Amino acid sequence: MSKKVKHAVIVMFLDLVILNAAYFFAFLLRFDLHYSMIPEIYIEHWMSYALINSALSIMLFNVFNMYDIIWRYISINESIKVCVAVTLSFLANTLISHLINRSMPIAVYFIAYGTTLIGILGIRYGFRIYVSMLLRQQRAKNQLPQKNVMVIGAGEAGRMLIRDMKSTSKINMDICCVIDDNDTIKGRSVEGVTIVGGRNHILSSVEKYDIDTILIAIPSATPQAQREILEICKMSKCELKILPGMYQLVNDNITINNLRNVNVEDLLGREPIRVNSDEIFEYVSDKVILVTGGGGSIGSELCRQIAEHNPRQLIILDIYENNAYDIQQEILTGFPQMNLKVLIASVRDSKKIDRIFKEYKPQIVFHAAAHKHVPLMEDAPAEAIKNNVFGTYNVAMSAIKYGVAKFVLISTDKAVNPTNIMGASKRLCEMIVQGLDKTTNKTSLVAVRFGNVLGSNGSVIPLFKKQIENGGPVTVTDPNIIRFFMTIPEAVSLVLQAGAYAKGGEIFILNMGAPVKIDDLAKNLIRLSGYTPGVDIEIVYTGLRPGEKLYEELLMDEEGKMQTANNLIYIGHPIEMDEEVFWDNLEMLRTKANENVDDMKEIVAKIVPTYKYK
Repeated sequence: MSKKVKHAVIVMFLDLVILNAAYFFAFLLRFDLHYSMIPEIYIEHWMSYALINSALSIMLFNVFNMYDIIWRYISINESIKVCVAVTLSFLANTLISHLINRSMPIAVYFIAYGTTLIGILGIRYGFRIYVSMLLRQQRAKNQLPQKNVMVIGAGEAGRMLIRDMKSTSKINMDICCVIDDNDTIKGRSVEGVTIVGGRNHILSSVEKYDIDTILIAIPSATPQAQREILEICKMSKCELKILPGMYQLVNDNITINNLRNVNVEDLLGREPIRVNSDEIFEYVSDKVILVTGGGGSIGSELCRQIAEHNPRQLIILDIYENNAYDIQQEILTGFPQMNLKVLIASVRDSKKIDRIFKEYKPQIVFHAAAHKHVPLMEDAPAEAIKNNVFGTYNVAMSAIKYGVAKFVLISTDKAVNPTNIMGASKRLCEMIVQGLDKTTNKTSLVAVRFGNVLGSNGSVIPLFKKQIENGGPVTVTDPNIIRFFMTIPEAVSLVLQAGAYAKGGEIFILNMGAPVKIDDLAKNLIRLSGYTPGVDIEIVYTGLRPGEKLYEELLMDEEGKMQTANNLIYIGHPIEMDEEVFWDNLEMLRTKANENVDDMKEIVAKIVPTYKYK
């Protein structure tokens, strides 16, 4: 017998004892505590009806799932459920006893009802109190460090979180107060913890109660509302933890394990990007899909999301075997039945790429392989051209040759009016995609352009975190530098959605909202780590790096934009170019890149008129 079943049997037995003892007690009260004064007919009626009463009551209790509830968590909702079940049981038994001529004095029914209700609730609350006492003893025995905790959110999520925290011996947290913006509930309590006020009371309550940790339990709040609260909380120097959004909480069993650390992404203050999963599933399902650069930040997330949409085969291609191995193991663990192939190859090797397409015949290609580090590519422009430009050309040509249905290039906002060779190389990739798309009716070639990706390899957030861990300083190139940001899953969702919309030749662009100052990101990350910028951790401004702009753009003036079915995704109109001159210049660029000539940037500027370099 399982522990759960054993527990249910014990509680059911206690309920039966209470149900029958309640009527005996009711008879005694009704007849002045003298058993001899109870008419024998009533005793006979009760004895003949007791079995029916017990069976009907237990049946109704089961209907209300009273034996599935974890009683150490009992609160108002469970208490209401008990009251309703006991009341219905009382009414049903009273009616049936009269119908079968087994009636008793009306006072007996009411006394028995009250006694039963008190008894059944009493054993459940008693169990809760007993468990709480054991937990306190266990915490004292474990000698865990005491933490003073504030919970933000007095809704259902906050209530369940507080209840769970009070029911475990593994943590030693004293929940001192609850914050909620609903003024009508100020002064009331949640699971015995007082609601002290709204967000304007956060900092004063932190000081009053000497709070160490703030737990944010408002998963249904908008990102903007959460950001406003986080902006206050990060001034407190407290440890911050947050429940994920409601769409991530797949059931109502919210526990302390659901909490995660607050990330800088939570401070962006915009709604997460939504895509149409049905559209993605429709064109990805049962297809052979190739992801180049599949071990990188974007490529690996592409593989994860594609794996969820039931492809016939997923092919991961990468030159770096360690990254490829990591995503291979992750996919095989999460999707053990996946038809997965991992290939180690360079997109520069046109003959190898051709053989891969010939053997595996991919139907959809996501081209994420690229050099992307701006300062390093400034020092190695030929490598940027060989890998980004001609790697794209090789993969796109093979896609056309072997009849791939959709080819999706991962581009960047740095391709717009580029000031660095990496951005210029990506603009050349876009031009190649739009030029080659005109040469085929079988393959739709498109590009997806988006801004910086939070947490990707080589991005500022991992760098800032390492610098903070080392005690600083945190280096920011310029206090006024701004960037558009999105999360890795959002970026990949956009790429997949663009693939569904692809007709051929489009450049898809995400409306990413307002840009963010890198300086603000650095300060926020320092505060989220429990430090004060400029006091505990210094910020040093190092100056713009070679090829770096103060701000990025997502669209060139000449492109314009057209909205898609997703109101956060736009299409930039292709810019007309002299195709013959472009392809001739591209061949010249290939030759110069292979020769590693010094004037590479000057040659690129002739092909990409918007490229401005120093």
